[in-house]
Amino acid sequence: MGFQLGDIIQKKEHGILNGIQREIACECWFTSKGKSIPKMIKVMDAEGMLHTIRDIQVLASEEKVYAGIETVEHLCRIFLEGKKELVKLVYTKEDCKWSIIVV
Repeated sequence: MGFQLGDIIQKKEHGILNGIQREIACECWFTSKGKSIPKMIKVMDAEGMLHTIRDIQVLASEEKVYAGIETVEHLCRIFLEGKKELVKLVYTKEDCKWSIIVV
């Protein structure tokens, strides 16, 4: 999970923080060739409310390596509380963990 730098971060209306990387739970389908496709996510906002998001539109996917750690970044559009949000869903292969970043 990422860290927060005091006043630099602005709180979004629905409680998910802009630019902060947060751990999430993700239901994902892996193809026979190893491609991951997120189907549903669960994310907890700053107030402790758990949001289940099933309406995920994957716009692009890209494999990246940060300091030797392999990740897959999915640029997605999600619908949260009736609003469209552009997010990155990041899958860390080494840990098999998912995180979200609101862009």
